[in-house]
Amino acid sequence: MRIYLTGAGGFVGSNLAHVFAERHGAEVIAPGHEHVDLTDRTLVRRSIAATQPDAVVHAAILNDFNGLTQRRREAWAAYVEATRNVVDAANGAGAHVVLVSTDWVFDGSSPPAPATEDEPPHPINLYGFLKAASELIVTERAATGTIARIAGVQGVHRARPTLPRAQDAGFGYLVASVVEALRAGRPFTVWDGPGLNALATPTLATDAAELIWCAVEREVTGILHCVGGEHAGRVELARRAVTTFGLDPELLRVGPPPAGALPDGAVPHDTRLAATATAARLDVSLPDLETTLARLRAELDRAWSTPA
Repeated sequence: MRIYLTGAGGFVGSNLAHVFAERHGAEVIAPGHEHVDLTDRTLVRRSIAATQPDAVVHAAILNDFNGLTQRRREAWAAYVEATRNVVDAANGAGAHVVLVSTDWVFDGSSPPAPATEDEPPHPINLYGFLKAASELIVTERAATGTIARIAGVQGVHRARPTLPRAQDAGFGYLVASVVEALRAGRPFTVWDGPGLNALATPTLATDAAELIWCAVEREVTGILHCVGGEHAGRVELARRAVTTFGLDPELLRVGPPPAGALPDGAVPHDTRLAATATAARLDVSLPDLETTLARLRAELDRAWSTPA
């Protein structure tokens, strides 16, 4: 299978490339932004037409949460216009298109989480809005289209495995941040309180990639929740990671985020995703949190023990 992948240099995209190519032997075509500007409609169409992929997986984003509100035109182009260009080009090539989306298309309060696959989006910040608008592009324009929502993503950045990352208002990379600090003997304070994504569905990046691969291979369309099988709070996730990784629990603290650490704009409190329908459609079993953390430990140990 030949897959055209956008955003392969990012955290999620690098894991998609790894799973598609290394585990399943797919031919992955992954041009970087310096080669293909996704906001250039003509260039995107030519690039995808020239490579004739079986599927186009669109994982590229403008990864600057605060910058989105300051650069609204650029943000709209990077998310919505880029998705439109990718979808139209995929249609022209007769390819299945998959948009990698997010649990942040929900506000987590109305109706109460966990949100099902058929729940209409109701974002409370610009990032969620742009992703929801991009989802609509796929729903309305793709001849063969899939929306793959992911959540609370944990794992190894395969393009930059040793790159440290600080805790933020979301769930992503939280476990790696905890483990890196505690293994070095440094205390780590898990943020708790208002203004945070406090509840989510932790997901190993490679597990999400496996679910997306399954959707592509079986030509499953529509909205999928490509997530883990167990929900958790951010403090619970950190504590269970300490146990799984055999770390010193005395080094793990809980407290409010430092002044100025939270992003501009609202952050959804509860973004748990239900994925029963997705598991049934893909005919898979979703891992519980213990399994997810065990797999994550194996991945981190392997990545961090390998010389850069």
